[in-house]
Amino acid sequence: MTKHEDFNPEDDFARLLEESFGSYSPPMRGEIRTATIEEISDREIIVNLGGKTDGVVPYADLERMDPELRASLKKGDEVPVYINQLDADGNLVVSINRGLQRYDWDKARALLGTEDTVEVSVTGFNKGGVLVQWQRLEGFIPSSHLTTSLSSGEQRSMSSLIGDKLTVKVIEVDQDRRRLIFSEREAQRETRMKQKARLLAELKEGDVVEGTVTGLRDFGAFVNIGGADGLIHVSELAWHRVDHPRDVLRIGDKIKVYILSLDRDTNRIALSRKRLMSDPWETAASRYHEGQLVEGKVTNVVDFGAFVALDDGLEGLLHLSEMGDGSLKEPHSYLQKGDRLALRISHLEPEKRRVGFTQRWGTEVDLERGDVAPPAPSADVPSDSPSSE
Repeated sequence: MTKHEDFNPEDDFARLLEESFGSYSPPMRGEIRTATIEEISDREIIVNLGGKTDGVVPYADLERMDPELRASLKKGDEVPVYINQLDADGNLVVSINRGLQRYDWDKARALLGTEDTVEVSVTGFNKGGVLVQWQRLEGFIPSSHLTTSLSSGEQRSMSSLIGDKLTVKVIEVDQDRRRLIFSEREAQRETRMKQKARLLAELKEGDVVEGTVTGLRDFGAFVNIGGADGLIHVSELAWHRVDHPRDVLRIGDKIKVYILSLDRDTNRIALSRKRLMSDPWETAASRYHEGQLVEGKVTNVVDFGAFVALDDGLEGLLHLSEMGDGSLKEPHSYLQKGDRLALRISHLEPEKRRVGFTQRWGTEVDLERGDVAPPAPSADVPSDSPSSE
């Protein structure tokens, strides 16, 4: 047997120890390391970070910990810890709370760019918005992304939100700068989109539903029909010409609407109001005749005359030459939108959906009696119009 004269057990043990810890690097402030719990007491928790390095989780960190989580910890558990600093006694101070935040940051990044929403608690406010708590992280909602109703005085109103729960969407995550931004406005938009998708799946064209008018624009009216808005184009508000939706609707009105079309690719719902009203032209021939005295409302005034709608929606033109005695040069000083007029039907073409009105045939009668006296003779009266006999 060969004798190893240079064999030294102490040197061999030192070599093995060095090899076992060769890849170990000392913890640095700001790092998150996985540690093993060695001791648990009421005042602190001792953890091992590998090698000969122990860390202390102080009482202040235990106080901030969720009570259920704190009660569940036991010796031998592996926990993530945040490396803080050395205390006055030279102990390495670590935080389990900030270590666990790593998982919350991961969750926040996963939520970024998705349609998912979360709930946060308002903890404070400043001039720019409100401070919130989500999981173990502090976040912020800028004022421009708040939609919760605020009372008079912005600062006072924000203070009244403290303690409230808000549904929000993650819009910015920067763990290095500890910056977590939420939006209540985006969350509500996502909620509306989901509600609209659900409605689109449930509704079908031709359905009649009830809704609430939520907005009026030049091009139409928005109506909420169960959590999502649909649009009534201005041309679908009534059988007569509607210059602006506010002429026939008010925000907050409860109305029934007809599902005109559903576009599931763009999540758009087209509605109609007039489809639930009788088409006045279908029975115009049996209810009206040339020379009949009627009453209507001016819907629009143009250079060549005025458009007038009867109460049932039948709309026609009162030409400038048929206004008054026929000598007017322009209509704007004579009529205004919204005026109610007594006038006679000068010609009626139901098949072409046309009707013309005149004031030159005489309208000095009691409308309440339903006077339908024939017009006085006029060179402008068609040959087949009623005579004055």
